[in-house]
Amino acid sequence: MTAALLSSATVAVIGSGAMGAGIAQIAAAAGHVVKLFDARPEAAAKAIADIRKTYSRLTEKGKMQAHEAELAGARLYPVSTIEDLAGAALAVEAITESLEAKRGLFAALEEIVGPQCILATNTSSISITAIGAGLARPQRLVGMHFFNPVPLMALVEVISGLATERQYAETVYATAQAWGKNPVNATSSPGFIVNRVARPYYAEALRVAQEQGAAPATLDAIMREAGGFRMGPFELMDLIGHDVNFAVTSSVFAAYFNDPRFTPSVMQQELVNAGFLGRKSGRGFYHYGSDAAPPEAVNEPARPAPAEIALRGAHSMLEAIAGRAAIAGIKLMRKPDSCNGAACIEIGGARVFLTDGRTATRRAAEAEYRDIVLVDLARDFSSAQRVALARAAQCSDAAYEAAVALFQAAGYMVSPLADVPGMIVMRTVAMLANEVADAVNQGVCSVEAVDIAMEKGVNYPRGALRWADAIGIPVLGQVLHNLADTYGEDRFRISPLIQRKVAARGVFHA
Repeated sequence: MTAALLSSATVAVIGSGAMGAGIAQIAAAAGHVVKLFDARPEAAAKAIADIRKTYSRLTEKGKMQAHEAELAGARLYPVSTIEDLAGAALAVEAITESLEAKRGLFAALEEIVGPQCILATNTSSISITAIGAGLARPQRLVGMHFFNPVPLMALVEVISGLATERQYAETVYATAQAWGKNPVNATSSPGFIVNRVARPYYAEALRVAQEQGAAPATLDAIMREAGGFRMGPFELMDLIGHDVNFAVTSSVFAAYFNDPRFTPSVMQQELVNAGFLGRKSGRGFYHYGSDAAPPEAVNEPARPAPAEIALRGAHSMLEAIAGRAAIAGIKLMRKPDSCNGAACIEIGGARVFLTDGRTATRRAAEAEYRDIVLVDLARDFSSAQRVALARAAQCSDAAYEAAVALFQAAGYMVSPLADVPGMIVMRTVAMLANEVADAVNQGVCSVEAVDIAMEKGVNYPRGALRWADAIGIPVLGQVLHNLADTYGEDRFRISPLIQRKVAARGVFHA
């Protein structure tokens, strides 16, 4: 791979907002002379003063040596005209998200910088091919998409347009690595990697809430404390801002010619229409302010612990649940025969299955056994704090309460869900993996790149394809099949790559 820019090379950064200032901060810390330009008078100088203060704070916290901070600060130069950027080896644009504005800037830069200067755009959504279309040398334009806050977020998407030459993308990739980042390569397509593959995280939660599966606070708690996600989807949307999140979803939807998989949510549109944009407006799914009560998840009330349970068939996730119950003093019996071909836990007449994308009601009807309770997916049942349960419409209160008692005795908080297909964690992970597999299948990125992007760019507990391997790709394929069968929507169509993996009994990661 081509080497990174030498530390002696000058880096130009255009735009001194949060993203531009962050890029300037890490480039100067990596040893580059950085020229920072902003069309707003004094904006670049103010940004540099703030960066130097940040270096000082890092020194006080022991995260940067004093002499390193002083040298890095001295390498930052505000410039007042774009002509002052001549001589840069890399010019990174971080201006407004407008195709016309970016095209105009790069057309002007071409006349100023040398022929070997790499032009990089920090766009989060605009086609690299489209930005470079009017350039005399579009082959040197590369997407260099950082994530906010730049100094803290590890991921950088390195995006090649149709005209981008490999050597320039490789240099940008190596330079991002030298700056301490985790770069991933992608081709220019709507949403690139992260803004495309993250859509199901919001979409499935919004769909489940709209179907009255549970209130946002309960769904968020399940996603955090069972799924292992750092933030639940509703609190994350409130943080991002519903205007921003809805606009990104709408943009990806339009860019893919109204593919149903990216259909925006009417529920979120109503929040935007009302001006309930999240934290920044004081209200989104939750209320904010000094007098706002913290949202609380619904938990089942405590029930007496059962004396014994039976584990029928073999299933690693149910084994973890049964193991926790046994540690709590519940007698565990093992039965080799499964329940209608699937492993289950029997407790007080109830049969507890891991969700497979069907509703509990449908499974009870098909099995001709009324007392069926489903448990949602957890990232790790041996350490999860919470589980979600859903009961069949036919299930008796006594059987459901026995299932609740089992999980409570095993140390879980239990949240009830309405009987929605796939529940919440399982259907979200399945749809994330499905979208990721499609991105790989369409040549947007590699398996390794997309999992790194999900872990480093949006802080998911694991990449979706690693999660697919852990669940079992045939299991994942069955969940997707059952979702598609239940809803009858193209939204849930199964990626051809997942279908091939199921047929070949393959995995994504060796």
